[in-house]
Order: sequence, then structure tokens, then C-alpha cells
Amino acid sequence: MTASSAKAGHSVPELSVNVAGIELKNPVIAASGTFGYGVEFEDVVRLAKLGGLVVKGLSKEPMIGNPPPRLWETAAGMLNAIGLQNIGAQAFLEEKLPRLRQIKNIVVIANVFGYTREDYEHTIQILNEGEGIAAYELNVSCPNTTQGGLQFGSDPRTLDEVVTTAKRVARWPLIVKLSPNVTSIAQMAYVAQESGADALSLVNTFVAMAIDPVTRKPRIANVTAGLSGPAIKPIAVRMVYDAAHAVKIPVIGMGGISTAADVVEFMLAGATAVQIGTASYWDPCATEKIVNELEEWCREHEVARIADLTGGMQME
Repeated sequence: MTASSAKAGHSVPELSVNVAGIELKNPVIAASGTFGYGVEFEDVVRLAKLGGLVVKGLSKEPMIGNPPPRLWETAAGMLNAIGLQNIGAQAFLEEKLPRLRQIKNIVVIANVFGYTREDYEHTIQILNEGEGIAAYELNVSCPNTTQGGLQFGSDPRTLDEVVTTAKRVARWPLIVKLSPNVTSIAQMAYVAQESGADALSLVNTFVAMAIDPVTRKPRIANVTAGLSGPAIKPIAVRMVYDAAHAVKIPVIGMGGISTAADVVEFMLAGATAVQIGTASYWDPCATEKIVNELEEWCREHEVARIADLTGGMQME
């Protein structure tokens, strides 16, 4: 533990972290696709208690998503192929963002998706007209659509092109959400940084599938889907470690986090903050509970300043 993480006694631990110039009251962020537009959770979660929230992926036009079935519970995880169903960027500005702005002290991050570079550009330009957005999270890594997404996130040249395009028009800091379905996560992290990303988030879901042995049909109508949950956590931790050592910009880690100890593990691997996703499905209050657990964890382990944990893994 570093000197500034010295004994905290009974004092309140400092949980704030800074991501790309954005001050978060703690490192816990609700992940895109698992937390709706935020407003759906305000009756069960004190949104202002969270470090931030990422809204559902937004496209330039509304999308209906994939046909059902779209979810399947697996051992220690979940398959999903929602297909980025959303109301569209303009409707978000008109129907959801005004409500979020009424809630004090929350950090709202808009997840952006497109099939082409022009789609990303147009969607960001629409969102630029809104007030109350702290950053964009560029989704170049969703494996559940027939085009775009995964292709952008798995090829260095196209990743460079879409990040460069988005950065040129983005009004707020740009977080690039990377795909784990690549040969070298370190290479993709470096490409995103050099193309203008202000921060990275990883990992998105792993391409997977399940088959019903009785009907012999796929469990998911889309056939393939994204695997998330505790099953992927060890791989996600390794990828965050690799990415954090390849770049100088902040990394937001995610993948199977369900406890305060999981948050600490990701931070020791190099994450500045984390996102909670699948845990919100089995416990809608998971994000707030983890914030509370994290404060208690820091007290018990005499960590005065949680930011000092980032990259703090010890080899001996």
C-alpha cells in the first residue's frame, strides 16, 4: 500500500476518482445496457450516490432491437442479445435527459452506437445539443448486431477512423468501450488512445452461444449473444491489466463485478473506475450496495484514498 494509503483509523475514506477530467464521487458507475436510461432505477437506487451512470446505447434513429428470446442465464453469467434497442438520441434529449438533470450531483455518460462513422458523428452532433451530459462512451464493441459495432472494435484501422471521427465532433470527453473479442487488447487500447480517446472502458461481452439439447434450437433468437457476469471476470481483469499498461489515459474496468472486493481487484489491475452491469439484473440495488461496501472495505483495510489503489498490484 502506498504512503498516502496509510492507516485511515475511523475517518471516512476518500472515494473520489478523476476520469478524463470528470470528478466522480466514487469509482462505481452503472454500466450501459443494464441500467436503462437511469430514470427507471431512481425508485430503488439513490442515483446521486453513484459515481456515475451510462445510459443505454443511443443511435441516431430509434432501434427495435433483436427478436426474442434475447436473454439466457448461464452458469455464473448471462447471455444477452438485446440488439441495442433504444429510443434514439433526439428522444433521449427530449424525454429522459430533462429528468436526469433534475437529480443533483449525478454524472451522466451517453453511450453512442452506429453502423457507420457517419452514424456515430450524427448521433454525437444530436447529443451535443443537450445539457447535462458529462462524457460520451463510444460503443465500438457490441457483438449483438449484424453490422458495425464489433467490426469497428476488432480492426485497428476502422477503430482509428471511428474514434478520430467521433473526437472531431464530440463536445465532451470521449470514452471508448473496447471489445474483448480481439487478438491484442493492448494494441486496440493504444490505437484508441492515439486516435483521440480521453479514456477507455473494457470489457464488453464475449461472443458466445447456447443450444437447447432437446429442441436442438439456439437459446437466443440471434443465435450468438454476449456473455457477461462473474464467469468472465478473471479474463476481464487480465485485459484491464494489459490495456492499462499500454496507455496513459484512464481505464474503466468492467466484467462480472458484484462485490467491493471485485472493484478493488480491477483497480489494482489498473482501472481508475469500474462499471457494474449484470449484477443489476439479479439485484437492482447492486450499484448502491457496492458503493456502501466499498467504503466499509476501505475502512477495514485502512485505505484512506481509494485512488491510490489504481495499478497497485504487488508482485511480492
